[in-house]
Amino acid sequence: MVSSLNIIDVARVTPSNSDSTESLTLPLTFFDLLWFKIHAVERVIFYRLTDATRSFFDSVIVPNLKTSLSLSLSHYLPLAGKLVWQPFEPKPSVVYTPNDAVSFTVAESNADFSRLTGKEPFSSTELHPLVPKLQNSDDSASVMSFQVTLFPNQGFCIGVTAHHGVSDGKTTTTFLKSWAYLCKHQDYSLPEDLIPFYDRTVIKNPPNSDIKLLNSWHSLAKMFSGGKEPQNPKSLKFPPSPVIDPDVLRYTLELTREDIQMLRERLKRDSPKELRLSRFVITFSYVLTCLIRARGGDPNRLTGFGFVADSRKLVNPPIPSSYFGNCATGTFKVPLRAETFMAKEGFLASTRLVSDSVEELDESVVWKIPDFVAFWTQLPLGTQIVSVAGSTKFGVYGLDFGWGRPEKVVIVSIDQGEAISLAESRYGNGGVEIGFSLKKQEMDVLIDLLHNGLKM
Repeated sequence: MVSSLNIIDVARVTPSNSDSTESLTLPLTFFDLLWFKIHAVERVIFYRLTDATRSFFDSVIVPNLKTSLSLSLSHYLPLAGKLVWQPFEPKPSVVYTPNDAVSFTVAESNADFSRLTGKEPFSSTELHPLVPKLQNSDDSASVMSFQVTLFPNQGFCIGVTAHHGVSDGKTTTTFLKSWAYLCKHQDYSLPEDLIPFYDRTVIKNPPNSDIKLLNSWHSLAKMFSGGKEPQNPKSLKFPPSPVIDPDVLRYTLELTREDIQMLRERLKRDSPKELRLSRFVITFSYVLTCLIRARGGDPNRLTGFGFVADSRKLVNPPIPSSYFGNCATGTFKVPLRAETFMAKEGFLASTRLVSDSVEELDESVVWKIPDFVAFWTQLPLGTQIVSVAGSTKFGVYGLDFGWGRPEKVVIVSIDQGEAISLAESRYGNGGVEIGFSLKKQEMDVLIDLLHNGLKM
C-alpha cells in the first residue's frame, strides 16, 4: 500500500518572549561560511507510543511540543530568525527581529511505523514526506523548521530541518536537548550546559579567510554552471536537490560493542604498527571498506573519504562547548585508488588511513578551512568520496520529550550524496548505528559484505 500524508496544520511558533526581545544579528564566521552553501540537514526522530490516538495527539502531544518549542526558542533566538545577505555587507548574517517565528507543521501518516523504524531495508523516499521544508530564496533563508507527524496507535515522529550555515550538529542537537528538557520537565529554565554561548569574538579568523571561502564558493558555482557567472552571487537559495530514485534504499546497521571489540582484536593481530583503534576509527574504517567494495568496478578508479571534527577543543584557547554556530572542520583523504580497499588487507589499509587522519587533527587543520572549498573544485567527476553525518557523541537517543526515548533517529539528508550517518546505539550498549542510502543493487551487495565481514 502506498502511504499518504495528511497535513493537519501549518503554524508559526514564536519565542515565548518575542514581544520583549530586541533584534539580534550574528555575522557568519569562517566556520559558518564553510557550510552555508551546503544543503540543509534533515533529521527524523521516531517515538513509539501505542496510546497515540488522534485525540491524544491533538490535545496533549502537539500543544506540549509547541509550548516547549516556544520556550526553548527564547534561549535560541537566532533559530527563529533568517539568514540574510545585505547588499553592502561583505558576508551573510543571521538576523532575528521580534516576532520572527519557525514553521511548525502538524501531519498524520498511514505509513507503517514499524517498517520505518525496523531493521529491514525500505525505500528512502518513504522518509521524505516526514521532513519539513526550509524556506529559502535569493534574499533570505529560514534557519530551522519542524514537523510533527502522527502514526495513529503506533507513535509519532519529529522532523527537523536545519540550515548548515547557521548551526553544526552539536548546536542543533544541543537545541533539541533543550527543547526535550523543557517539554518533559514542564520547566522555564535550562541547565547551564544547555544555554547557548553567543560571543563570536572567541572565533579567531585566519587572515582573509572569509574572502577566500566566498571566492571558492563562487568558483564552485561557476564550475557547476558550465563556466557561466552566477546570476546572483549573493543568492541564498540552496542548490537543486538531486532526484532520489524509488529504488534507493535506506538501511541501518548496528555494530554492537562486541562486534567492535572483535574487529579491534582482528586489527591488533594483523597490524605490525600500533593504530588508534577508537570506536569511530574502527566503525568508519570497516564501513568505508565495505562501501567501496560494494561499488566494485575498476580497481584504479578514484575514491576517498572524509569526516568532520568538532573544533571547539582543537583550538587554543578552547572555544566553549556551548558555543552557538558552526565550529566543525572537515578532513579528507583524496584521491585514493579503490584497489587500496578492495585488496585482501583492505580493512587494515583503511584503518591505517583513518587512524592517521584522526591523529593529524590539531589546530593547524582548523586554519586550513579557507582552502577547503577550493579543494572540491579540483576533484575529478565520479570520485567516490564517503563522508560522515552525525556523531556517536551527540546523544540523540537521549532526546526524551516526556514519552520515552526515541525508537529510531534518522538523518534523511544523507540521500543527497555519498554520506553515511552515525549515532550511538539506541540500546545504550556501547554500540554504533550506521545509516546508509544506496540503490538496491549496491545495497544488496553492501549488506552481505557488512554481515559476512563480522563472521570472519
